[in-house]
Amino acid sequence: MRFALICPPYASHRAAFEALAAALMARGHSVAFLVHGGMAGELRLDGAQLAALPGTPDGLARIRANAALAGNPLFLWNVLKDGACQTRTLAQAGPELLRSVRADAIVADQMEPAGGLIARALSLPFVSLACSLPIETEAAVPPPFLNWSFDPSERGLRRNRGGNRVAHLLLTPQRRAIRDAAARLGLTGYDTLEDCLSPAGTVSQTVAAFDFPRQTGERIHGVGPIRRDRHVALFRPRDAGRPPLVYASLGTMQGHRLDIFRNVATACRRLGLRLAVAHCGGLSERQAASLDAARVCDFVDQPAMLRQASICVTHGGMNTALDALEAGVPMLALPLAFDQPGVAARIRHHGVGLSLSPSRASPSRASASRIEAALARILAEPGFAANACGIGQALKAGGGAARAAELVEDLCSGRAVPMDLAV
Repeated sequence: MRFALICPPYASHRAAFEALAAALMARGHSVAFLVHGGMAGELRLDGAQLAALPGTPDGLARIRANAALAGNPLFLWNVLKDGACQTRTLAQAGPELLRSVRADAIVADQMEPAGGLIARALSLPFVSLACSLPIETEAAVPPPFLNWSFDPSERGLRRNRGGNRVAHLLLTPQRRAIRDAAARLGLTGYDTLEDCLSPAGTVSQTVAAFDFPRQTGERIHGVGPIRRDRHVALFRPRDAGRPPLVYASLGTMQGHRLDIFRNVATACRRLGLRLAVAHCGGLSERQAASLDAARVCDFVDQPAMLRQASICVTHGGMNTALDALEAGVPMLALPLAFDQPGVAARIRHHGVGLSLSPSRASPSRASASRIEAALARILAEPGFAANACGIGQALKAGGGAARAAELVEDLCSGRAVPMDLAV
């Protein structure tokens, strides 16, 4: 089969799609990427075809700059408008591009509704891919962008209904774009992101062991981290004779938050802990040098670094959280935007760490003192690490990119997927 992969313009999503594409090609399929034109030089996969949508590197840089500031409500509106513009662009240019690459089936990121709309308009089978938390709604599951704990009581259900109403209003630009895209494609009855998901199912990086309990989880097939095989550099293993190592990363979009890194560094110094920081290019050389840490760099072999670490301080990005769990490392989550609050809520729910909620409005919520207290508690209570190891085993059993490719193949071919394989 020839699969068309529709991916948003963000590094973490691109990495998962590249891994899935490589796994599909290993199974004898061909793949073509439909991506923002500014991403044309970023894809790293020999043998894959590129179908570039309209867009320039400057436009892509602006989209990513807005996303990096999404924790500020004033900038969140810009992110929503950027997403709406991409949806309209894909609905306009996507069908002809898909015809030109002769696609037989589509894999569409859950966060790009036009993928599902185009598949329906062209009568192509398709599968949704959840690189972030799955967006499938349930009464007892809080919206993924909120830091709410799981509460299936009537009070919790009422709270979730209120949260979903607020989300409905906030996502007005997205809903308008979905309606416009559907009309352009000759479709009616589509209004929300969830309306555009594949009826065949969702392949997700989140396994059931790291999600909230779901009643309709059978449509979500968890496979764990979707990664390409790569050489992992050998690091010194955790050494009981040295101070514990804290690894801190705020991902590719939030690595500019020097204020948070400084608070983490102060907390580690007070506790006598070693600190390694990966800022993903978000800090200048001068800013990086100002941090009191054993190691500060732009990028690092994260899985290898986590093999040394005793705690991971993270923004709650899905990729970092899954890497930490695979390494059996408990986390302190400092969620800032998107689904990061929802990831933090799951970290608490499963007892694999703690969370604080920094914001520009209330930075004291993640003060050095509060971070210090949280790190001290995680170190003092071995249950956090034990729980992380348990979920790490479930992630490893999910099958990763190879299993994701197998599921995509089966779901797009209409073959039934045995339920005992839906992690």
